[in-house]
Amino acid sequence: MTDGDPNGSDCGGCDLGRRSFLLNGAIAAAALAGLGADAYALPVRWVRAIAERRQEVTYPIPAADGVSIDKDTEVILARSGHSLYAFMLSCPHQNTALKWFASDNRFQCPRHKSLYSADGTFIEGRATRSMDRFAVHRAGGHVVVNLDKVFEEDQDAAGWKGAFLTV
Repeated sequence: MTDGDPNGSDCGGCDLGRRSFLLNGAIAAAALAGLGADAYALPVRWVRAIAERRQEVTYPIPAADGVSIDKDTEVILARSGHSLYAFMLSCPHQNTALKWFASDNRFQCPRHKSLYSADGTFIEGRATRSMDRFAVHRAGGHVVVNLDKVFEEDQDAAGWKGAFLTV
């Protein structure tokens, strides 16, 4: 027991809550795992359970075709032609963070090389379905992404096909 806290949890003025402790532990584990050859392909979902999430996130509607990645919320925002999609950052095969290759206009999983088109449709590789899409809606000049509503192509094909905005 220490002088500052009767429960013995005083750490000299630091603000180490449970969530902060677990998040720092996850970061440390990722850093240690980064010593291996597959450091660039670590799973992303296990950190989500630790980090605090918001139910919705808003982004400006992109003016041109392209992809932006929000690593904090694990969202890929992709505009292709007149369509705007919000994808989960992780590959549906083994939850590895996907990469965008603008020169090829496609996504690829760095772990097992699964390929996806700009609209998230599975092309080839070890994955068994297309990229998971978030539900989206327009709010003025912004797109609102519902982080709690994810469509998996093999579970809800109609919902998956309808999870985009026309811009």
